[in-house]
Amino acid sequence: MKVIYVIISIVALFVWSGCVHGQQKTTQSMMNKELTDLEKYVIFEKGTEKPFSGEYYNHKGKGVYVCKNCGALLFTSNDKFDSGCGWPSFDDAIEGSVKQTLDADGRRIEITCANCGGHLGHVFEGEELTDKNTRYCVNSVSLKFIPENRDTLVLNDTSKIETAIFAGGCFWGVEHLLSKQKGVLSVESGYTGGDVENPSYKDVCSGETGHAEAVRVIFDSNKVSYETLAKLFFEIHDPTQVNRQGPDIGNQYRSEIFYTTPQQKQIAEKLISLLKKKDYKVVTKITPASTFYPAEDYHQDYYQKNGKTPYCHAYVKRF
Repeated sequence: MKVIYVIISIVALFVWSGCVHGQQKTTQSMMNKELTDLEKYVIFEKGTEKPFSGEYYNHKGKGVYVCKNCGALLFTSNDKFDSGCGWPSFDDAIEGSVKQTLDADGRRIEITCANCGGHLGHVFEGEELTDKNTRYCVNSVSLKFIPENRDTLVLNDTSKIETAIFAGGCFWGVEHLLSKQKGVLSVESGYTGGDVENPSYKDVCSGETGHAEAVRVIFDSNKVSYETLAKLFFEIHDPTQVNRQGPDIGNQYRSEIFYTTPQQKQIAEKLISLLKKKDYKVVTKITPASTFYPAEDYHQDYYQKNGKTPYCHAYVKRF
């Protein structure tokens, strides 16, 4: 069986990355300062590299492709194929990772990174080149390839990668406990839900950014369902506490689910309804996901790095 490999630590590489359903345009503050002139031209000015010139046109490595500007996960090598067009081609994208809009020429459909708005290329349908009948035609300079290595997790052809975002107090504990669930590829601590771009931990701790400490979970939905993850989320933190979790107090420690699909919203609402029928006074908010800003490196895998256990999170069966 054809297999691909996804790096467990990939999310730690998502510098400036955001939720896969973020709708904001690329801004100067999100620009990767290390981009070349050609990369800036293509990504920010909607330019196009010359056909057959790109690094990934005939690339056949196993791994994943992320946005060159912000690091958001976009495509897997499992969906890459040779279309003969001169640019890297994929017949599918990670759900919610790519935004489609009518091109300025009024004919083609432009594709952009759903997180940072960076230009990727165009999408075409009806060409019958693959069974999915879709071709994402992407500039190589808009992408960065992350290959397999010894720290990888194997995914097969039936794998379906999705993203979930939860906030339930200090992100150290939530990250630690969710990462143990089978089917979870990676969990990353970060900030979301506020109105300040690229906040620091100090900024968020001030309580003035509107951001919550949250975790972004990348998972294979064919191995673990979103409902299973959401149930676990409700059972590893106290969803009845307002703007706090144990000794941690402040709006950054609120309980909130940031859904990335309508189905996730429906599931979250269903679970909250079930908990309320059990007389839990749930205060968890359900909010459309927006830009997710990864936290500083020292926050990632905090308990694993320090050999400690969560001080304000513990499993309590509620379902």
